[in-house]
Amino acid sequence: MALNPDEDTEFNDALRKHGILPPKAAPERTPSPEPGPTFTEQLDNIDIDELDELADDANDSETERFMRQYQRQRMAEMRTDAGGARFGTIKPIGRDDYTRDITDASKVDDEGEGSGTGVVAFLYKDGVPASVRLRDQLTELARRHPHTKFVSIIGDKCIPNYPDRNIPTLLMYRKGEMTNQVVAWGVARERSMEGERS
Repeated sequence: MALNPDEDTEFNDALRKHGILPPKAAPERTPSPEPGPTFTEQLDNIDIDELDELADDANDSETERFMRQYQRQRMAEMRTDAGGARFGTIKPIGRDDYTRDITDASKVDDEGEGSGTGVVAFLYKDGVPASVRLRDQLTELARRHPHTKFVSIIGDKCIPNYPDRNIPTLLMYRKGEMTNQVVAWGVARERSMEGERS
């Protein structure tokens, strides 16, 4: 009887264990198929109207409830994405733009809550240290609060003969009305954003 080293027998296993036969060649591995997209990933590629149809066609209440919840979540994300980065910077304006970019802009109610849009007008003068400090702070605030519109205008270009002692000034508007004003911010004492909530 001839010995076949490729056979899978206990005797050949014992010979391999003692080094008499070479180790058995490892079987070739076939790569695993890539996992398919998850259910949520598949839903991400479907538009909102198709989600509505799928929810209507669902064969059980749990699936329908999941589809409706997912549809609401997607719609909320779309609203957030559409309005999320609306402002985020300080926009320089001129005197002619004041009504449109401040008063009228504060009347816009994108969220449907009847609260309008917050607008902060920054009256400044180049070379005034308090104006420079406040501009840096407002730049950060504009980045943190992209739903609030921040605009800047040179003080005496906005209000003729506006005194330098009142610079920098902040005018806050909402729903077409000035709601607050801060005159000479940081002139008497230096202000900072430390402790400011983000």
